[in-house]
Amino acid sequence: MRAIFFGTPEIAVPALEALHELATISAVVCQPDKPAGRGLELKAPAVKAKALELGLPVTQPTKVRTPEFAAWVAEQNADVALVIAYGRILPKAVLEAPRRGCMNLHASLLPKYRGAAPITWAVVDGEPTTGVSLMQMDEGMDTGPVFSMHEIPIGTDQTSGELAVDLARCAADVVRADLLRAVEGELVAIAQDHARATHARMLTKEDGRVVWDRPAKKVHDHVRGMSPWPGAFTTLGGKTLKILETRLERGPADAPPGTVVVAKKAVIEIACGEGRVAVLRAQLEGKKALGALELTSGRTLVEGATLGGAP
Repeated sequence: MRAIFFGTPEIAVPALEALHELATISAVVCQPDKPAGRGLELKAPAVKAKALELGLPVTQPTKVRTPEFAAWVAEQNADVALVIAYGRILPKAVLEAPRRGCMNLHASLLPKYRGAAPITWAVVDGEPTTGVSLMQMDEGMDTGPVFSMHEIPIGTDQTSGELAVDLARCAADVVRADLLRAVEGELVAIAQDHARATHARMLTKEDGRVVWDRPAKKVHDHVRGMSPWPGAFTTLGGKTLKILETRLERGPADAPPGTVVVAKKAVIEIACGEGRVAVLRAQLEGKKALGALELTSGRTLVEGATLGGAP
């Protein structure tokens, strides 16, 4: 099998390694290097670093919607292009260039959570499971027919970042188990039920704002879903307070939403619309991240304080 690989971030690396075991990879396509860190020095994406380590040729086009790029893809004479978290929408000419077209590893159980942020929204919604779908790409947003789906559980306290690691491993397993069979026609792609589709839109920083009026489970799922980006946050005394880690607590709210109802030793509990959550780690604007014991001993959070308020 001769293949092209499209991918950019860390979550795509295990799939690249798995494809390298199965196929001759004529090219790895990823997004251009981007400035990072305080010095804003150009940093290579994770897929590029792994591809170079494996001795694979890398290309980083600034545009993919050009006749020249489509012609280049066709010149690779690939049986398939495997795509995972590349970060750009591929035009029809590119999708049709390999012999069996482009196949995508999407981090959800399609048709649920089509779109840019399926991992985050699955966690925010409190889903018990998710998975990886191997699909034939078309011009729509994750609308193509599906060859296979591999399901994995989502832990009740698992963050989006932690789940991404599990999904990356799952994607590699899908490559090893199903990709060659899909390319050779042994697996038949089944059309999605578009009426059941949900959309996992791209995130903004404002999505991280905690709404304390919600039930405690919703607040907890929001905090872990927004980790690591954009990060859950609220306000305290006019300053931003990042909520880094929470857990669900038993018992009624006993106070208006956003009120600190307990703040002693290593226990901090916040009233929600229904029930309460414990804050295990937080970071006040201009300060370092602290655990609950440090937050109470330093009186960053005290009983009766109110979090949140109007944006």
